[in-house]
Amino acid sequence: MPVRLRLKEIIEEKGMSQRELARLMNVRPNTINHLCSDKVNAAYFDTLEQICRTLNVSLHELLVLEDD
Repeated sequence: MPVRLRLKEIIEEKGMSQRELARLMNVRPNTINHLCSDKVNAAYFDTLEQICRTLNVSLHELLVLEDD
């Protein structure tokens, strides 16, 4: 079962830009841009935790298990 990040959808729902999230998290905008793309195949747990804290969402809301 592939895992997908819903980051792009969540920041759009919150009316936030990728650049703004990067600034709030103190990471490079390229990092957020990559995590919003469909090409993500790995992410650090601490980055995911920081995203969840910053956006006030649960890990369950951020990650989606997709059928093959």
